[in-house]
Amino acid sequence: MIRVIVTGASGRMGRMLVKAVDASEHTELVGATERPHSPLLGTDAGNLAGIGALGVDLVDDLSKCVEADVLIDFTAPEACLQHAQFVADHKMKMVIGTTGFENKAIEKLHRILSNTSVVMAANYSIGVNLALSLIQQAAQVLGTDYDAEIYEAHHKHKVDAPSGTALAMGRALAEGRQVPLDDVATYTRQGIIGARKEGEIGFSVVRGGNIVGDHKAMFIADEERIEISHVAQERLVFAIGAVRAAIWAVNQMNGWYDMQDVLQLKASSLGA
Repeated sequence: MIRVIVTGASGRMGRMLVKAVDASEHTELVGATERPHSPLLGTDAGNLAGIGALGVDLVDDLSKCVEADVLIDFTAPEACLQHAQFVADHKMKMVIGTTGFENKAIEKLHRILSNTSVVMAANYSIGVNLALSLIQQAAQVLGTDYDAEIYEAHHKHKVDAPSGTALAMGRALAEGRQVPLDDVATYTRQGIIGARKEGEIGFSVVRGGNIVGDHKAMFIADEERIEISHVAQERLVFAIGAVRAAIWAVNQMNGWYDMQDVLQLKASSLGA
């Protein structure tokens, strides 16, 4: 059994991760953390996830958890960096679903975790990752003859925008066109902005209600429109993918991977 620690285990994603770890025949939950002073500290993680007691209580410090093989983190950038240091110090593997990092924080994360295997992805849904490959293929075939737009919608509590998944779609599209995303991305449109620039990749963001996650890439020509979309109906889909990544990561050489590696989609995305 692969021993797993889940950080932020009382949050919406944390509870789904606890549920997914327990449901897998290959993994066992051995630790669950929550922020200091949380009123839920000391609560059984299984009870919080609605699956019954697992004998793993929420603690406020990773040092209070028993030895584990892999840590799954869907928290916030600052907390994730602290958790990464614990992973490095204890020679564990790490699966990261946290988004909203600035470039300097990503660089620091890479330095901390340079001697272990890490899976980091903006989205752990198997369907989304298949969509990323399809988007890259479509961009290769269609080129800039088709205008490209990325649309995403999430619940009103999400703090970063565009979402990590929308940015991943943008990167896949830009890679298909063999251009850096930063050179062609447009994140805001307001006022008299002039005609659309050739090769531009536009982003649209919606926040409201309890939308789990809607994403769409559009390739638009005068004669037709091609859409590659994904709708998440329950957060459990992300947790199942993250657990699959954790199982995969424990058998990998030290390095930095993403969900495309886990699902072996990179070769197919290039048409091989």
